[in-house]
Amino acid sequence: MCGIIGIVGKSSVNQTLYEGLTVLQHRGQDAAGIVTCENDRLYLRKNNGLVRDVFHTRHMLNLRGNMGIGHVRYPTAGLESSAEAQPFYVNSPYGITLAHNGNLTNAEALKNDLFREDLRHINTDSDSEVLLNVFAHELHKLNKLKINQDDIFKAVRGVHKRCRGGYAAVAMITGIGIIAFRDPYGIRPVVFGKRSTSTGTEYMIASESVAINVLGFELVRDIAPGETIFITAEGQLYTCQCANHPISSPCIFELVYMARPDSIMDDISVYKARLCMGKVLAKKILRNNPKHDIDVVIPIPDTSRTAAVQLAHALKCKYREGFVKNRYIPRTFIMPGQGMRKKSVRRKLNAIHLEFKNKNVLLVDDSIVRGTTSQQIIQMARDAGAKKVYFASAAPPVRYPNVYGIDMPSAHELLAYNRTNEEIAKVIGADCLVYQDLEDLIACARKGNKNIKQFDASCFTGHYITGDVDQDYLDHLEQHRNDAAKSDRQAKETEVIDLNNVI
Repeated sequence: MCGIIGIVGKSSVNQTLYEGLTVLQHRGQDAAGIVTCENDRLYLRKNNGLVRDVFHTRHMLNLRGNMGIGHVRYPTAGLESSAEAQPFYVNSPYGITLAHNGNLTNAEALKNDLFREDLRHINTDSDSEVLLNVFAHELHKLNKLKINQDDIFKAVRGVHKRCRGGYAAVAMITGIGIIAFRDPYGIRPVVFGKRSTSTGTEYMIASESVAINVLGFELVRDIAPGETIFITAEGQLYTCQCANHPISSPCIFELVYMARPDSIMDDISVYKARLCMGKVLAKKILRNNPKHDIDVVIPIPDTSRTAAVQLAHALKCKYREGFVKNRYIPRTFIMPGQGMRKKSVRRKLNAIHLEFKNKNVLLVDDSIVRGTTSQQIIQMARDAGAKKVYFASAAPPVRYPNVYGIDMPSAHELLAYNRTNEEIAKVIGADCLVYQDLEDLIACARKGNKNIKQFDASCFTGHYITGDVDQDYLDHLEQHRNDAAKSDRQAKETEVIDLNNVI
């Protein structure tokens, strides 16, 4: 999960790009980057850290030009180093930069092909650099000094033929314009908007509609699965469907957890979908236990609040804010390494004891992934005096890895893997545990857009919609991306940094 943004404006876009990335900061807190273009010259700033820490006044002054792209990174592949920060750049052909949200499931094979057949060198472990080089090579094959929209659409068609997995990307060709494209399944989200100025129309591309709205642009629509949009440096918009058989299959976990509630994705209101999740979850609780003894419903901030409010209303129970969140601690789910996640839970949340003392409490969370947070929060509720602690998840059990750009790499690190609900409840210390049914979750999502026939729900079902994910791939992914492997790579990176300091 990452956040991407692109703007073609009529005046300097550096500040707008910066503000857009701050709106998308929830999508990635590991690194940030912006590249702009002025008079056929690129200006780049990227580094590890939050947006506010990466960009200082001196950097902003150097980001010149009326068009640019940006990225906030949440690592799913490669090292958590500044070398992996985006946007990436290749000088041939034309000078191209690219920022990407998602994950290519055939990145290793593509990397070999790029070296052996296309004679291109990949300098990092990031599949985003692979995607950039595939796009660049498809443009290079045209062998043209000047290109137009038809050439760009032809190149993206080549990308779709070669690349597998989930990807939403924004690219900038120096002096020519900005391109955005989405994989043929539309797994990862991307939208575009426009606004009128005294000098003409400006266009903006972003992972979520909230960035479009906050910056004063009018949301036009989502980029369709397999579709490409091209905005020239002068502000002319072109669109084209570049996939042969697009099938809309957006990631349902975006609605559960990833997206901000004030976003609209594929014509689905994230807020309304989460309200519905709370309502149907309450119905399940009442079916199973109509004479429940719940005294109070308390959300685990922040993502679960919307569902918890509706759940409490449907149960006719009190809704209370029982935890105070330190907003300066990043989201624990997207932190690299289990050790860091464990340390951060109690630093992030503190219980209000009077809301728990001598009460039967129903805690509501958006989902349970590794279970670290759930286990510690339940213990916090007991320490605060709760008589009983029940737990409800607005999502079904997460039993399988997500391979399309969300950091759920190792099945064995998932709490629900090979466990029954009763076993999970025992592990996290809950008196009772209730999960959302998948059918109900899908029904909540489809209420916003009945035209969507299927969602990517692979982390719940183990069914991978691209059809190219087998057990060998999952085994390779687990070896490469589990917490132990990440810790080893991080240690090696630290050794390199220390050596550089000595030199």
